[in-house]
Amino acid sequence: MTSNPTEAQVMQALSHVIEPELHKDLVTLNMVRDLKISQGTVDFTIMLTTPACPLKNQMEEEARAAAMSIPGVKAVNVSFDASVPGDRRLLSKMDIGVKNAIAVASGKGGVGKSTMATNLALALAQSGATVGLLDADIYGPNIPLMMGVHERPRAANGRILPPQGYGIKLMSMGFLVEEDTPIIWRGPMIHSALRQFLSDVEWGDLDYLVVDLPPGTGDASLSLAQSLSLTGAIIVTTPQDVALADVVKGIGMFAHLEVPVLGVIENMSYFVCGHCGERTDIFSHGGGRVVARRMNVPFLGDVPIDPVVRAGGDSGEPVVISEPESPAAIAISEIATKVAAAISVQNMSSPLPIEFKADPSLPMLNS
Repeated sequence: MTSNPTEAQVMQALSHVIEPELHKDLVTLNMVRDLKISQGTVDFTIMLTTPACPLKNQMEEEARAAAMSIPGVKAVNVSFDASVPGDRRLLSKMDIGVKNAIAVASGKGGVGKSTMATNLALALAQSGATVGLLDADIYGPNIPLMMGVHERPRAANGRILPPQGYGIKLMSMGFLVEEDTPIIWRGPMIHSALRQFLSDVEWGDLDYLVVDLPPGTGDASLSLAQSLSLTGAIIVTTPQDVALADVVKGIGMFAHLEVPVLGVIENMSYFVCGHCGERTDIFSHGGGRVVARRMNVPFLGDVPIDPVVRAGGDSGEPVVISEPESPAAIAISEIATKVAAAISVQNMSSPLPIEFKADPSLPMLNS
């Protein structure tokens, strides 16, 4: 007669299942929850570090096989839940309930930075995470238009209640001034406004706060790094040499501010004809990957130029909402998955010094 398996046996078996990105076993990472055993049937939950985990199926197969190898086990039921690990530096510095803050930046304007920030925030939310979107581009606040939200924030108990769009909490200077009113401010006023957006807004508990920075390396980026321990930064570029040259400056700025660079996105990377399917590299192609490799930072992916992206931004229906099966939306969703995974690895690993080492043997820009 086969004895009923024990919890100790199951945990021992699962201690040999390695989380593919964190490179540690599920038991050590405390990812096995709600273990129950009844008449040879084993039930447990794997607590993922991101709802967007791309290797969930692999973990499920390996965990089920490990449990089934125990004598007396007849069936294994694996469930999943997710708890995004928080950035310890951010959690200790700001009392705002935000686990991770992601800056989306660019060295110059016109590369689609706000479009990427908006759609990345939405893609993270679609994966099951709780997300906020902060428009830190004080001079050119585009997030209200892109998200199709134009209501003014309300106040309650001395706090600012942020408007919401598609389930995401939003804050932008565009909610506070008339659309055609220019904002003519010096650096200290920008610093004060950003601090208020962080400390006085009722963000609640967020897995990710995506911050759309203004282009360049000016006051807003410095103020944000001083006020908020950014979990990481994403650099958006296009394939042209003039844009790629500014990527180097952006990476250098974040290295100076001790903000990890999560990676580079090449936007408007190519065009695919909707009629014949032919691909055209309008602005050249591949420069983002080259400069990321040279500057020793990850390359997150390339996003094609597509009229539906522009249309979605103008109509307030971003492409991951309006055309989720389009090549651009799929590319952005894949990038969001990589970003979430990179943050989980960073937060679950021992803190490492931020190193900035370019590889001089590699070409800088497109030839």
